[in-house]
Amino acid sequence: MSRKQLPEINAGSMADIAFLLLIFFLVTTTMQVDAGIARKIPKKQETPPIDINERNILEVNINKNNALFVDGNVVKLSELKQIAINFIENGAGTDINKNICDWCEGLKDKTSSDYPSKAIISIKSHRLTNYETYITTLDILNSAYTHLRNKLAIKLYKRNYESLLEDLKSSNNNNLEVQEKITLIREKYPLLLSDAEIN
Repeated sequence: MSRKQLPEINAGSMADIAFLLLIFFLVTTTMQVDAGIARKIPKKQETPPIDINERNILEVNINKNNALFVDGNVVKLSELKQIAINFIENGAGTDINKNICDWCEGLKDKTSSDYPSKAIISIKSHRLTNYETYITTLDILNSAYTHLRNKLAIKLYKRNYESLLEDLKSSNNNNLEVQEKITLIREKYPLLLSDAEIN
């Protein structure tokens, strides 16, 4: 009795099909891109030591357990923005040219910062600090500056600082009037964040 031959499946083109599927998925799949911090590292400059009054420095420390300490006191992340705003806008003294801060609406507390251009926020984080906690802290401090800049822009120009930035961006940085307004607001509330690592 003769055996019946079973029909064979032609598998010669299977490798080609698998290769085409692989290429298709590589081309159509989107990759998740890690987001970074939009910051420029300044060039190293030889500067003489600066005499900074201790009350003009707000120390924000994050320990290895992700606890937040502001000037030695434990605070919640939700409280940090208002603490930073009060510190920056305190306006208890004068700038280097002996001008008072006539736009500051702070408490004028003599134990806090003298002037927005003298108010330095120092962030120190432990090597084992959670990256997310560090970024959240940095975002909150940046939002404090944005809040103050928005408030001043509305007071001076009847529109907020962020809309001025959008106008400048849409004009490809060619609108000189808007550029001058932004520069003035940044001079009145300069972003003074210092970053360091603690052991």
